[in-house]
Amino acid sequence: MMRRFKIYSLLIATVCLAPSGAWSQPAAVKQAAQSVFTLTTFNADGTIHSSTHGVFTGKDNEAIAMWHPFDGAQRAVVIDMQGRQHEVEAMLGVSELYDVCRFRVQGKALKSLPITTSDEAPASVYLVDYSPKKPTVTRLTPQRIEKFMTSNNYYVFNDVDISSTALGCPIVDDAGRLLGIMQRPENGGQAFSSDARLTTTFEINGLTLNDRTMRATGIRTALPDDEQQATLTLMIAAQQTDSAKVAAYIDEFIQKFPTSTEGYNTRANQYLRQGKLDLADATYGLEVKRAEKKDQAYMDYAKAVYHALLTGVDSTYTKWSLAKALELAQQAYSLTPLPVYKHLQAQILFSQEKYQEAYEQFMELQKTALGNYGEVFYEAAQCKIQLKAPLAETMALLDSAVNVQKGPASAPYVLARARAYDATGEYRKAFVDYLAYDSLINYRGTHDFYYTKYRCEMKLHQYQIALNDIAHAIVLNRTEPTYYAEMASLQLRINQPADAIKTCNLGLQITQDYPDLYIIMGIAQCESKQKEAGLLSLQKAKELGDSRADGLISKYNK
Repeated sequence: MMRRFKIYSLLIATVCLAPSGAWSQPAAVKQAAQSVFTLTTFNADGTIHSSTHGVFTGKDNEAIAMWHPFDGAQRAVVIDMQGRQHEVEAMLGVSELYDVCRFRVQGKALKSLPITTSDEAPASVYLVDYSPKKPTVTRLTPQRIEKFMTSNNYYVFNDVDISSTALGCPIVDDAGRLLGIMQRPENGGQAFSSDARLTTTFEINGLTLNDRTMRATGIRTALPDDEQQATLTLMIAAQQTDSAKVAAYIDEFIQKFPTSTEGYNTRANQYLRQGKLDLADATYGLEVKRAEKKDQAYMDYAKAVYHALLTGVDSTYTKWSLAKALELAQQAYSLTPLPVYKHLQAQILFSQEKYQEAYEQFMELQKTALGNYGEVFYEAAQCKIQLKAPLAETMALLDSAVNVQKGPASAPYVLARARAYDATGEYRKAFVDYLAYDSLINYRGTHDFYYTKYRCEMKLHQYQIALNDIAHAIVLNRTEPTYYAEMASLQLRINQPADAIKTCNLGLQITQDYPDLYIIMGIAQCESKQKEAGLLSLQKAKELGDSRADGLISKYNK
């Protein structure tokens, strides 16, 4: 009798310690299995990067899983409990510290688990494994429960109880509410689960796509819900080279904000970069039709047509013309009479060679807020040049362009005035403006600027400054043989023949077909009592067709 009692007691104890069978599970816990999925991430070459599990939770097919399977992966898919595959569409947030992330998958609405709202951690929890045929539910008692971020729970489990196949699977309470997912450090260690509520604190803003952690995966970030922040994301994303990812951002933006101009304009600009003007035109048509701000839509359309024609994107696309651009800009202005819309009209008129009409509009714009900037004065000056107006009228407008703004903003107009002075022979005034421009741009001009400045200085016999500037031009563009020839010629002029020879040799490393370099080097060599080498250099210039070579050979061959 005693033996039977012991056997019976042992049987009861065994049943109590075993994982809960389906017959003893709360209904809500059993239903939680419908939200579990497998997750597979892939490398760029299509090979598998990592495999784990995760769980759907929240709205719009959102889900959570461990982060480390995504780190370094290019794409990911999930397979739900019904065996359907879904592409991971976008990342919604990451905690690298707690190795958990939130993301969204494509497809029809999927069953998701509600996340617990209670700060109080249950004494025992349920681990719901992934199994399409018959999910296994195991009741677990955490070894300890810690708090982090004030109210979140951090569950630590006896590691021997946790199989590697359970990683990523949900941990729920007896009401089927999600507490977290089963986790283990990537390099091994004790099983744990960080509170699923942590993932609800993730926020996406306009700069999230540049976050170091987010950039560790090839899967794009989701767009923020705030339109201004989403617009910032779209602007940054549009500069990326991954066209598929850019297209996905644009699609999501238009879906979220169908009456905003930004999504359509960005898509049309992508088409323009690809030379697909017909698709760009159709997209601008949609923008005009759907956008809430019709004036902005017409303006976007007008600017696109205008700039495409200026840059010659596709001369065979006859549907776009300056007349069409002008009409679109006029429609924008008729809806909302903003000076910037009138400004575009004036620019288009200038491109149509209607200089008097353009001039009158630029002058009218000087009475608006645009008159606080130099551009409309400069553009009016360009009209005067085309109309062959007296020089004094042009210079007066350029003076206004320079004086209406101070500091670096005036730099392009200072340069324009310098060139105008240079072209009319007022070299000293041009030199002063070139110096001012160089200072305004913190001495970071282009190589052609320093070459232009050098030429002006040569006319003023400012040889040392000119030598510095032509050397600066060479530093900025080491492949232009003209600069070497100019520098060597100047060195020869100021009696530095040895330096002239060195400069010519540097130029000849770029090209051996530039006769000026041989002419200058030949003269420098002959003047330096290197007659034989000099005559060889002059002979090379002759072979390249330089008509000066014969006379110089005769001179130095005496």
